[in-house]
Amino acid sequence: MSLDALPLREDLRGSVPYGAPQLDVAVRLNTNESSYDLPEPVALAVVEAVAREVRHLNRYPDREFTVLREELARYLGHDLATEQLWAANGSNEVLLQVLQAFGGPGRTALGFTPAYSMHPIITATTSTAWVDGRRGAASGDFDLDADDVARQVRDTDPDVVFLCSPNNPTGTALPLEVVRAAYEASGHAMVVVDEAYAEFARAGTPSALTLLPGRPRLVVTRTMSKAFAFAGARVGYLAGDPAVCDALRLVRLPYHLSSLTQAAAVAALRQAPVLLGTVAAIRAQRDRIVAALPGLGVQPVPSDANFVLFGGLADAAATWRDLLEHGVLVRDVGLPGYLRVTAGTPDETTAFLTALAATLEESR
Repeated sequence: MSLDALPLREDLRGSVPYGAPQLDVAVRLNTNESSYDLPEPVALAVVEAVAREVRHLNRYPDREFTVLREELARYLGHDLATEQLWAANGSNEVLLQVLQAFGGPGRTALGFTPAYSMHPIITATTSTAWVDGRRGAASGDFDLDADDVARQVRDTDPDVVFLCSPNNPTGTALPLEVVRAAYEASGHAMVVVDEAYAEFARAGTPSALTLLPGRPRLVVTRTMSKAFAFAGARVGYLAGDPAVCDALRLVRLPYHLSSLTQAAAVAALRQAPVLLGTVAAIRAQRDRIVAALPGLGVQPVPSDANFVLFGGLADAAATWRDLLEHGVLVRDVGLPGYLRVTAGTPDETTAFLTALAATLEESR
């Protein structure tokens, strides 16, 4: 039987599943994972924590994942209370729960593309209408202007607004006035600031966490997949008003975070200084890529994330294929003339730059 023969929801017909290519190549720099394995002390701490839970798997996990929320509040700081933290199986599930609670049929979400491609996909799964906002209307590039964002929020009157800082795929961080403008332009919309790459931001880049006091409709989402090198564990979280967490309790599945997930995440958070030790090394490779690309005749977008978007390519799809033939996998994000590369190890950066130089020379 084909998919078309099943009684699928009409709004899902013709949709394509999300997924970046998972190819066995020497240099894999397409999904913004950390190229660094967990440090040995962290790996041992996680294994020991999980081992302690295994004998108790006959019991359901702590439904409120209290210890994990305590550790997340401690890690984030900003005087956040445990009641203001929520976690799920990756930040994608957090976003799904937000849309289940505040979106749905007859409601609208506004995002400013290009941004994280899962935002409209998750929105669609909840039968929430998606509106593509304009990016760079004032400057002609990928930036967001506070006045223009406020105007679009007023014109659209959405129920949920998505902002991404640092933005994926551009890597650019948002000024806080953009977040304030979006929040103030609507008296009822939930404003979601996706800060999945916040730990990689350049010095002095502010977090929307500073705006939470007095703004109960503002939430900030984070992940342990990137800076914590914990992508395989699937742990994401948000900070917001305690009432937001109460709303998410209405839509979460029972015991949605397993005992093993909770134990692994708590162990990793308690090893945060060790895990985050690689962030500076990744930033250095990101900045190395940004500095090197103009010499190859392509233009990078200055980045506050662990990746670099670069443009000026005559045929991005062909360049992607040529890089793959050289054993380097990057991401075609669907922007004409642009590709995105994750900042990896020094050797991976060298391999990427060497392959790109060869590819561009061959194309000439």
